[in-house]
Amino acid sequence: MIELHGLTRRFGDLTAVDGLDLSIKPGSVFGFLGPNGAGKTTTLKMLMGMLPPDAGWAKIDGLDVTRDAVEVKKRVGYLPDSPALYEYLTVRELLQFIGNLHGIEAGELSTHIEQLLDEFALSDKADELILNYSKGMRKKAAILVALVHRPGTLLLDEPTNGLDPGSVRLLKDMVRREAARGTTVLFSTHILEVAQEVSSRLGIISQGRMVLLQDKEKIIEETRSRGESLEDLFLRLTGQNGETTGGGEGD
Repeated sequence: MIELHGLTRRFGDLTAVDGLDLSIKPGSVFGFLGPNGAGKTTTLKMLMGMLPPDAGWAKIDGLDVTRDAVEVKKRVGYLPDSPALYEYLTVRELLQFIGNLHGIEAGELSTHIEQLLDEFALSDKADELILNYSKGMRKKAAILVALVHRPGTLLLDEPTNGLDPGSVRLLKDMVRREAARGTTVLFSTHILEVAQEVSSRLGIISQGRMVLLQDKEKIIEETRSRGESLEDLFLRLTGQNGETTGGGEGD
């Protein structure tokens, strides 16, 4: 479970994240939507203990992400927008290294690595140096790093960036599968179609503030009744259609 209360982060005079309140239940997929610079990545970095909040708090599985940062990292699979990988390892070596850090038994780890490599079509490149990977292959390798220790929580920051359509479908299937087995998934993106497909709940952030927080089906029902698409709603609430940003629609 992911919980945020009054979560705030400032950079000088800029308030990047402004008093976020949010609760994401186990086994659900939360689509965290917002334009570039809205505060999505800053929020995820605070959840990973990479940035301390200036106010408020965040918890994962009841653990404070600042005070219990090491234990939180054990439980979370994190995919940053621009992953940094050990380029002079093969992806198989990298996954074995990460699995060993998490103390996974050797036989179980080897089997799981082969399953992941096969699922994301990296088996035939598994023994090549990551240095020689394309951008899309690096992104898939980073997804496997987030999954290899079977985390109970997944934080995915713009996970479709750099992926071709086939790989995006694999990613969506993975997200659905992980949610079905009880994993809590926070899926940060500005690609509305993908978020709408895989998410059970949606939140839209603009200028650091949550301007919409609602179940996906209710959003779809309400937009249809107004003759509006999700894209129309997104542009209206984030002030990108010439109107001012709306207030706090939500629960």
